Amino acid sequence: MLTPDWKVRTLMEAYQATQQLGRAARAAGLDVKTARQYLRRGGGPAAAPGPRAWRTRPDPFAAHWAAVAARLQQAPELQGQALFDWLCGQYPGVYQAGQLRTFQRHVRQWRALHGPPREVFFPQAHRPGVRLETDFTTLTPLAITIAGAPFAHLLCHCVLAYSNWEWATVCHSESLAALRRGLQAALQHLGRVPQEHWTDHSTAATHTLGRGADGAWAFNRAYRELVEHYGLTPRTIQVAAPHEDGDVESAHGALKGRLEQQLLLRGHRDFATGAAYEDFLGGVLLRANQARQDRLAAELAVMRPLPATALPEYVTTTVRVNAWSTVQVARNTYSVPSRLIGEVLTVRLYEERVEFSYHGVPQLTASRQRGARAHAINYRHVIGWLVRKPGAFAQYRFRADLFPSAAFRWAYDRLRESGAAAGADREYLRVLNHAALTLESRVEQALLTLRARGAVPRLAAVLAAAPDPAAAPPALAPLPVNLREYNTLLTGAEVGA
Repeated sequence: MLTPDWKVRTLMEAYQATQQLGRAARAAGLDVKTARQYLRRGGGPAAAPGPRAWRTRPDPFAAHWAAVAARLQQAPELQGQALFDWLCGQYPGVYQAGQLRTFQRHVRQWRALHGPPREVFFPQAHRPGVRLETDFTTLTPLAITIAGAPFAHLLCHCVLAYSNWEWATVCHSESLAALRRGLQAALQHLGRVPQEHWTDHSTAATHTLGRGADGAWAFNRAYRELVEHYGLTPRTIQVAAPHEDGDVESAHGALKGRLEQQLLLRGHRDFATGAAYEDFLGGVLLRANQARQDRLAAELAVMRPLPATALPEYVTTTVRVNAWSTVQVARNTYSVPSRLIGEVLTVRLYEERVEFSYHGVPQLTASRQRGARAHAINYRHVIGWLVRKPGAFAQYRFRADLFPSAAFRWAYDRLRESGAAAGADREYLRVLNHAALTLESRVEQALLTLRARGAVPRLAAVLAAAPDPAAAPPALAPLPVNLREYNTLLTGAEVGA
């Protein structure tokens, strides 16, 4: 802010009268340093010299700047680092690495004076209760662990554009199941429903594959059912335009920063269970939302009530069990009991698990596999037939899944070292079948014992190391006999005969 002329005049008059800089500055209401500058200059801001229009040292790039400018004219998107490397290669020994920052300033000035127009962003005035933005973000860099094991995961992050109220749920993929669970959790915590739901072009979660006749992406049926259930109007940002979801994009960084600080205060990043980690995440979000209550109240006042019922957090499909005793669900393979071969199963695909049922009767639950072409083969589903067909084991496509732990893998390798491959396959399958019929943990402990002894883990040795506990009848107390009770029955006294 410019100093008024009357203050400068007061300063000059007071200094002429007292010849004391401090008293004159106080009289004029100015800082001593500012007063000293005005006294040296002999006037106020109008007497200040204009900006310097000359260089204090020669331009080190003047000799070759025309070549640099020509490159920038051809490709304005070139970065200063790449151009400087090119210049050093064209004129070896002329330029040094310490001149990079100066060169980058030259490039920035050229762009400002002669470069192409830059994209203009227009600030938006959000209205209360209108826009809810949802996006996925990874939290792997935070190095969270569950019971000591790395926990790579994503967050389904929902943010109200007007108040910046936010909620997030843990997920492992950008799937429709994850989006449904995350959106419904946010709406249930909010207790109300906004007008619009904004996402990017997450094809797997919100859109069908391929473009329609009009060249636009179409929302898939399951996502339409989700937004219609809550009365939300679906909206998407343009392709490669994340700034259009700027509220949730900026909220990603802020939330990760809060989590990082809370983890530092906590002293470690390990959680006993996934539920404990989600409780920690929820606590961080609740504290962050406390500062947004005023603007949130304005949003809640104009939102619609939440529907009484929520949609199920799974996607239902049907599959037929093939001759391998496996099914394909979301491009991944799962084994099922062989008695179901040829039958059609109903599948509920959750974010974390997959449930199989046959004519409404639950059959099994498996952890959901991630990505594509993954497989989850339970050896108990196929071991009975592998024992009858041991020759199929050597080239079995999913053979790796038939080693439940490192102890079983050691047993197989040790059997192969001690004899023929075919005999080793047959003996290992008998050991694995014993684990399926009894307790896997007991057989594993027997294998560890045999490994410590240096013994070959044949079935007989496994049975000797971990014999089946003998079944003993339960101890029963003798029944007391009272003959008078028989007399009561004969006379019918108890029934009023």
